[in-house]
Amino acid sequence: MCFKITVAILASEIKKKVNCLSERKNVVFIVVDGLADRPITSIGGLTPLEVASKPGMDKLAEIGICGILDIISPGVPPGSDVAHLSLFGYDPYAVYRGRGGLEALGAGINISSDDVAFRANFATVGEDMKVLDRRAGRSLPEGDVLAKSLNGYRSKLFPDVEVTVKHTTEHRCVVVLRGLGLSHMVSDTDPHKEGSVMQAIPLDSTPEAKKTASVVNEFTMYSYESLRRHPLNFEREKKGLRPANILLLRGAGRLPNMASLRELYGLRAACIVANALVRGVCKAAGMDVIEVKGVTGSFDTDINAMGHAALKLLDEYDLVFLHIKGTDSASHDGDLEKKIFMIEKADKLVSLLLDSVELDRTYLVLTADHTTPVLVKDHTGEPVPVAIAGPGIRSDDVKRFSERDCAKGGLGRIQARFLMPILIDYLGLSKKYGA
Repeated sequence: MCFKITVAILASEIKKKVNCLSERKNVVFIVVDGLADRPITSIGGLTPLEVASKPGMDKLAEIGICGILDIISPGVPPGSDVAHLSLFGYDPYAVYRGRGGLEALGAGINISSDDVAFRANFATVGEDMKVLDRRAGRSLPEGDVLAKSLNGYRSKLFPDVEVTVKHTTEHRCVVVLRGLGLSHMVSDTDPHKEGSVMQAIPLDSTPEAKKTASVVNEFTMYSYESLRRHPLNFEREKKGLRPANILLLRGAGRLPNMASLRELYGLRAACIVANALVRGVCKAAGMDVIEVKGVTGSFDTDINAMGHAALKLLDEYDLVFLHIKGTDSASHDGDLEKKIFMIEKADKLVSLLLDSVELDRTYLVLTADHTTPVLVKDHTGEPVPVAIAGPGIRSDDVKRFSERDCAKGGLGRIQARFLMPILIDYLGLSKKYGA
């Protein structure tokens, strides 16, 4: 008799677990970097989103609920770091401590609370220190070797400070200053446009900021003297390419002080991201970083590989975050044709997911981290479109995914940091406020 009761109890428990698994919901969260834009006269006053062929995005908008997000607040152009913090539900004003720490974290560099990190660009300058190209042509297959030639530099002014340099993608790399008595309160050497290399200056009156600014200026000149004589740069010039003959530093920062999504919501999350900065934000939020061959963070990124990898992850994670960078790169380059190409490429990912997921248990979220108009070549403060499809969604009358269409949607206009609580509520993980 006891045996029969025990078997019955076990069977009941197994059935509960099966039902629980079958009822569990999850999210695929797609951010197409710099996707939103402004109307462009040369294409009839439309935006790239409005002229691109994107049946997947439009279908998602039609079956879901749409709106627009102020990434920070109206009229405030966000950086990609604070943009993703906001999209993941954090208040950037409370947790952000500069870009560099996130960049280093995303690049796989173990940094301590005493270290100061920077995002850096390999760039091209003339002998007069005039910046000819902030991105040294953007494509830089020699980046790993060039970065290695600078790695391990020790300051002559402050021998206790050692410099770590790591190449990430394209022209980008990370620079970390390791030593005591450093501060992230220093300005950039990157002028952010073609002009002269800037001198880093302390942003407060502390000796730590003064010391850090001195080391940054010293290292910047060292990078020029070293890189301009590097054999690979001679080879680039022979091929008619611009030499990557200096590092321009910007975004000094430390690691943010923030709780993970698992600590905040019990959320198991993973990401597929090639861009070091965004990957760093994901790691700071407690996401598992999944490496996928062919996902490059550039124009050649393998959308199919990303999509199929995401589908496999849904068996294990509550949220899978996917990031596509090429749209933003095209915008910064002022390349309208390539931006439209990348929108249509991103649409193939959306279509693959729509055709493959079960929308009675999976939410698909599509949005951008900021507006990057191709005519401006930089981030601006306009809101971005968002669409959510999945179980229990109150769909609206929007039929196309675009800046103007989504503005008419049922979500209305909200701050981006409220998107994550909305998703948490859909997943059934939110807690009631009040009695």
